[in-house]
Amino acid sequence: MVKKETKNSQTVGAVKRILISQPKPESEKSPYFELQRKYDVELVFHPFIKLEGISAKEFRKQKIDIATYTAVIFTSRNAIDHFFRMCEEMKVAIGQDTKYFCITEAVALYLQKFILYRKRKVFYGADGTNKSMFDVINKHKENERFLYVCSENQQDNEIVNWLKNNKCEHQLAFMYRSISNDIKEVMAVYKFDIICFFTPSGIKSLFDNFPKFKQNGTLLGAFGANTSKAAEEAGLTLNIKAPVPQAPSMVSALDKFLAVANKK
Repeated sequence: MVKKETKNSQTVGAVKRILISQPKPESEKSPYFELQRKYDVELVFHPFIKLEGISAKEFRKQKIDIATYTAVIFTSRNAIDHFFRMCEEMKVAIGQDTKYFCITEAVALYLQKFILYRKRKVFYGADGTNKSMFDVINKHKENERFLYVCSENQQDNEIVNWLKNNKCEHQLAFMYRSISNDIKEVMAVYKFDIICFFTPSGIKSLFDNFPKFKQNGTLLGAFGANTSKAAEEAGLTLNIKAPVPQAPSMVSALDKFLAVANKK
């Protein structure tokens, strides 16, 4: 096997199999499958975490009156699902003037499943980073009350700190929680050249399943600053990071990496 130098100075061989720690995309048009064909690699999808919805009874203990908030922040489709589930369970009517701020266009477009999508009330960052979302929020933050819908054990501290530092009236709304999934079988059956993580909870799940996990040459990718931080604090070495300006998604980050690692 021909070895190649990557940008992080680690010598790696051609990548053959990648573990994506998320559910398999439903659409065959997913860019992941395009990546698979382009570099002749095998992608295995297996979520490292599963989400558990917080009940309306439990949510009421947070003493949040959803209807009094004029803007909602979403960083994932899961957050959107649980927000509208909670509204339905609690019989909360969302005002037509409510503004929605989303981390990416893909997340924003998912709102069409629940609301009449209007560009004047749905906003998203330009490149999938927190900073680009902050830039958009900054233009509209006056007189808004923000509800940041997030996981009980997985909120993005960068977002929380920005809202505080920029004196945005806000409240964290915990509507779901992540718990570790069983990944022992998939890790036993396959040998992976790359494992991609998307949340700090995914890192936790790895060590919940394998307390003595050692990389031993396995390359790791992480999406999001908090995921990268969790990986590095766990003593792991990251080889692929997203989002970055040249690679706003994990797919684009893998594309850039494989262009070097699997160069013919």
